Amino acid sequence: MTSSPISPCPSCPPHAVDGHGYAVYPSSVTDAEWAIVEPLLPAPGSMAGRGGRPEKYCRRVIVDAILYIVRGGFARRQLPVEFPPAGTVYAVFARWSHSGAWQHIVDALRDRLRVRDGRDRCPTAAIIDSQTVPAADTVPRSSRGWDGGKGTNGVKRHIAVDVNGLLLAVVVTAASIQDRDAALRLLTALRGRFSTIRLVWADSGYPGRRPVWAKDVLALPMQIIKRIPAPPDSTSDPACGWSRDVSRGSTSTAAACETTKPDPTTTRPRFTSRRSRP
Repeated sequence: MTSSPISPCPSCPPHAVDGHGYAVYPSSVTDAEWAIVEPLLPAPGSMAGRGGRPEKYCRRVIVDAILYIVRGGFARRQLPVEFPPAGTVYAVFARWSHSGAWQHIVDALRDRLRVRDGRDRCPTAAIIDSQTVPAADTVPRSSRGWDGGKGTNGVKRHIAVDVNGLLLAVVVTAASIQDRDAALRLLTALRGRFSTIRLVWADSGYPGRRPVWAKDVLALPMQIIKRIPAPPDSTSDPACGWSRDVSRGSTSTAAACETTKPDPTTTRPRFTSRRSRP
């Protein structure tokens, strides 16, 4: 990931003597984005009445380092030298995570986008679904599982979003957990965070008594959306010259086979690995 030339940081702490330079990467926040994110970060420990030393590194550079790792998928020890030390970046990230800062930022940005699109700040409908992803080697066996339907050994993230696709709630389980079982935790978390939700859409992976339970216990009516079957396609398949109906085993298979049989006078013979005896 390439960067622009290093320039003086405009957001250095006031106690910095000469400031420091920072490189702008494609993942770095812009001035407009930083003006929105900076007020949402927790106050430094030295300004919260608990004493302690002032923060040494600029918060904007810390955020840029975190985004550099997330967007690029790098290990934190591979941070370029113009960023703060990797241990410092991880310590600040963990401290903000424990304080709920990231959740606060997500909520504030989601509310901002909903208001900009002309919607109410509080959502009234949600969509739930799941996705199985392979787990890294560092994920213990107790946290991973095998998803037979996807053929993947990893974890599964169960997500609830609004009609714009903005995140409302997320629950991470082993991939072996069925959607209908994880729906208990996901819907409970959704109701705990949003009392305004009046309808939840889900696919056929949430059958059985889950919609009844969600309506009776959580007052969350669920509507199961069934997949619309694709219309039969009669176009020819360029790979084999047969129509798609033939590959699906339709009634026209025999007729299609008669019209697509190779001509023995123009077809080259197949060579075998054994030599023919004289």
